[in-house]
Order: sequence, then C-alpha cells, then structure tokens
Amino acid sequence: AGWVDACLVGGCDVLSPTALVAFHNLRAPSRRDDAPQQASRPFDQDRDGFVMGEGGVFFVLERRADATRRGVHQYGELAGVGMSGDASHMVTPCSDPTQAAWAISAALDDAGVTAEAVDYINAHAAGTPVGDAAEAAAIRTALGAAANRIPVSSTKSMSGHLISAASAFEALACLAAIDRGFLPPTINLDQPDEACRLAHVPHRAAAARVDVAASNSFGFGGANLCLVLKRAA
Repeated sequence: AGWVDACLVGGCDVLSPTALVAFHNLRAPSRRDDAPQQASRPFDQDRDGFVMGEGGVFFVLERRADATRRGVHQYGELAGVGMSGDASHMVTPCSDPTQAAWAISAALDDAGVTAEAVDYINAHAAGTPVGDAAEAAAIRTALGAAANRIPVSSTKSMSGHLISAASAFEALACLAAIDRGFLPPTINLDQPDEACRLAHVPHRAAAARVDVAASNSFGFGGANLCLVLKRAA
C-alpha cells in the first residue's frame, strides 16, 4: 500500500487444541514430555521435534528521515530481504540446500553486504532432525568460509516455535542483539550434531557488538525467507 508516515507489521500466535493436535499428527513436536524444559533443543544430536509457543510481536517501520526528525530511538534498519521456494514437499524441508541458501544470499545482496560483514545469524532451527541439518547446510552454502566464524543461534530453544509469529519474534531478537550488544544463545545444546556444524552460541548469551544480523525463516511448502537487519546509521 506504500508508506504514509509509518507501517505497523508483525505477527501473533496463540496455542489452540486444534493446532496442537494437527502438529502432533504430523509427528512434528518433541515427545520429551518427561523433561519439558529440555524438550526444545535445536542443533543438538538428541533433538526430536519442536515445542510450540505463543506470543506476538509488532514493529513500527518508517523512513529513517522521519524517525530522525521525530527524535525516536531507532532499533535498527531493515536492510535486505531474500525469498525463494523449493516446493519439494508439503512439510519436510528440502535436503538440497540450494534454494534456502539462495534466499540468504539474495538478502545479503539486497542489503549490500558481504558474508564477511555478518555478525550474527538467528536461525529458523526449530529442533527437527531434518530441518536443522538442512538449514545448517544452507548457511554453509550461502556463507562459505564465513560460516565457520559467524555466531548462529536458535531462540526457539527458549521461546518455542511461535508458528505465524516466529519470524517477527526472531527479527526482534536480532534487533535486541544489535541494540543491546549480545548474542542470544541456543539453550539445551549439549551435544551439537555434526550435521549442524556451525559457530554455535550454546547455553548462555555472549557479549558482542552486532552491526549486521540475518534472520532465517523457513516454512512449510518450501517457503524460504531471510531478513538482514543493520545498526541504524
């Protein structure tokens, strides 16, 4: 619809019995009912599915000049967007990382930054055996040697999977990392899976300057999205 003065965007997810049953029938959630606090374990070799969460996040997007004129705190800049679709299966991620990697590369190109400039990646990683490994392969494909040093974490380990609100929540995590100078952790990452070989941030947040962050969101049907967020100039 174009810009007026500002644009409100975001997402919200509320748990319901219908949603819980639907995902349970897909065998997507973790079965670790005896230890719920350890159930969400992205990238860990003992992961067995995601944990559903609920919440909502909304953002006000406006032109930098307008925000500067109003004197408001600017949490960051939406610098780049990359999207692709592999359509390999209705619910199972594609084992070929090409299209997911293309979304990441396209977002970096749109933002005008190289892989070497990225300080943090918030992974989609929900804790599913196939999905986490597929995303790790996509990150390594898109970023090359830089993937060995760029910190990567999944905040779903703490929030659960917020379904329709997941991408908004994880963009917020990236903005918080930029604004507050820390790397969110992946909790419950006790034994990283070799198939998910990345520069993980296990267990605890780490202090770091973050100028450029990327947020991945890979959904059902092979919908791949990456946002690049930068420190406000």
